[in-house]
Amino acid sequence: MSESVDVVTFIADMSLYAVPVSRVQEILDLRPVAAMPNAPAHLIGIIDLRGANIPVVDLRCLLGRPKGEDTAQSRILVVWVSYGTGRVILGIKTDRVIEVTALDDPQLRPLEEAELLRWSGSAIAGIGRRKGEVVSVLDLDRLFDRIELAKAPAIAEDAEAVA
Repeated sequence: MSESVDVVTFIADMSLYAVPVSRVQEILDLRPVAAMPNAPAHLIGIIDLRGANIPVVDLRCLLGRPKGEDTAQSRILVVWVSYGTGRVILGIKTDRVIEVTALDDPQLRPLEEAELLRWSGSAIAGIGRRKGEVVSVLDLDRLFDRIELAKAPAIAEDAEAVA
């Protein structure tokens, strides 16, 4: 990210995150999610979005944080993620969406300290700032690559239909 790129900023477990607005299809109010049997902890379930089955994941779980309570401010970000030669559409549950904005400085800072701390920051594209606050900009492809995204091809095909 070297030129000004708009991002969607949001909160998960009291931390500020962002994703490029170009990766966000829409932002939904929280709605009922159909639970899936034997699903991994990060998969909340499936929602119907205009006839397509969209998997919804809990961002807190993906980031190794404890699950939180749903509130009136909880939202689902519908995003696309690269998978193979195509894309998969999925929902990410967040505690609250803040705004669509540009970062103070379009140049992201790398997580140079991550290796020193023996922590894989591979889900983070870099660190930015918005109004002086630290913003962790997520790399959606790497975040979901870590969890073997589309073991269920039918879900991926349905999700691609919404794209």
